[in-house]
Amino acid sequence: MLESERYGEAMELLRFLLQCQGQEERNYEEWRSLLEWLETAFPYASQNGDAEGAVHPEDEDLREEDMARFLAKSKMNEDTGYPKKLLQRVMNEPLSEATILALEQLSYLEGGGVDEELTTWLQGDNVHPLLQFRTLQTLKRRGMQGTVKLIRGHEKVLVEIESVPLQTEDFPPQVSHVLERVAGQAEVHEPTLYYFAQELWGQFIMSIYGSDEYRKLLEGEDVLLDIWAGALHQFVSESLNGSRQEEETRGMYGITDSMRFQFEGAYRALKGFVKTSLLDK
Repeated sequence: MLESERYGEAMELLRFLLQCQGQEERNYEEWRSLLEWLETAFPYASQNGDAEGAVHPEDEDLREEDMARFLAKSKMNEDTGYPKKLLQRVMNEPLSEATILALEQLSYLEGGGVDEELTTWLQGDNVHPLLQFRTLQTLKRRGMQGTVKLIRGHEKVLVEIESVPLQTEDFPPQVSHVLERVAGQAEVHEPTLYYFAQELWGQFIMSIYGSDEYRKLLEGEDVLLDIWAGALHQFVSESLNGSRQEEETRGMYGITDSMRFQFEGAYRALKGFVKTSLLDK
């Protein structure tokens, strides 16, 4: 009901549950807290029903964040060791949707030395780069400031937490320009390719954020963006179709023989990321 924004119905259900008997007291406390929060956050739904109180698009993200914060704090009130359990999941389990969810919940929990534990762990040499970025986002959402030193292979990367992008549109324009080039070609040649390219590019950029490779991408001229777009198109097309038509792809993006070395380097970087990525889809 909450996911489909049927807040009035959710309130009625909670009121009904509170009248029922035979449940554990902690269940009633949780239902009561949730009902009180809904009545405060969505008074129009309580009084007028959901139809008259549709959520405005500009409020949707804020409402989702409020709900996530409420649920995380409810869990902590129920179990004081909840933040520690989330930290253990993030730091000791393989990268998965569960670890990403744990990081999101940690964004809303105050105190408990969470910042210190995450920062110390983050600066170790055995953290997956995609998990590094997600953790940086969590630290930023928690209001932490300053810089963190990351280890990426043989490279040491210094990242300013305040500058970490939280949304796709927060990245520098060069990142989206690569995808725009792929979209232009995919629309003509392989319409479905763009959706896979978008997903791969987003995760790849997060994994190289702050690195020398990332800085070169941002500092590069249009020709470098063409090279990355061509390599992305080539890798995704090859993965989907099982055939390697490199010359045709390079022709689409104006990649000459003199650029071939850079093209192959970008292709290998994308392929290497996919091979080492542990994200469980």
